[in-house]
Amino acid sequence: MLELRDVYAGYYPDMNILQGVSMTAEEGTITSVIGTNGVGKSTLLKTVYGFLSPRKGTIALEGKSIAGANPYRMPELGLTYIPQRRNVFPEMTVEENLQLGGWTFRRDKARIRRQLEENYDRFPILRNRRKQRAGNLSGGQQRMVELGRAMMIEPRLMLVDEPTAGLAPKVAAEIYDKLQALRDEGITVVLVDQNVRQAIEVSDYVYALALGKNMAEASRGGFEELRNKLREWL
Repeated sequence: MLELRDVYAGYYPDMNILQGVSMTAEEGTITSVIGTNGVGKSTLLKTVYGFLSPRKGTIALEGKSIAGANPYRMPELGLTYIPQRRNVFPEMTVEENLQLGGWTFRRDKARIRRQLEENYDRFPILRNRRKQRAGNLSGGQQRMVELGRAMMIEPRLMLVDEPTAGLAPKVAAEIYDKLQALRDEGITVVLVDQNVRQAIEVSDYVYALALGKNMAEASRGGFEELRNKLREWL
């Protein structure tokens, strides 16, 4: 589904945060990118989504290059991005926030209604809160609004940055359960996380970054070996 090869990228000239990162994300899986703060995890997602153009290397979605493509094109390609920072519109209702996810097909009222109902089935708490202001929801519920809004375009690939940052463990576990449920629907998820333990638990494949470079990787069958390699993180 997604393939990066030898990608270099950064925010300032002659200063690369990503230094030759390579990874793949297979269709219908959760692929996690883990590492300590500042190693380039969020930069990787921003580069994939087009907020940054790679200075070197390739980025391909289903075999077609998307390196440097404008972010506004990504929903058309079936790719969506949920940043780390909460980004609901607090003064708008839950339903209005969800509807914004379908802005590109806003004139197709039937599709909007269908996608809303599908999201309410995925996140029943949002059905009960649909007329409430999103800013009055808990942090976990706001994350569900963001996931539901991203799902309005029926994405094939979802980039998710630190989905449980600042959430209580019980609420975080619920968000991870929702990500696994989306994976079970066939959505490919690329997850960036500092929560190493939980990322390993929910993932099909894991990449570990250090100083903008690949440090280790493993599929589910090799997670025990990966844990041993990352013992100082755990």
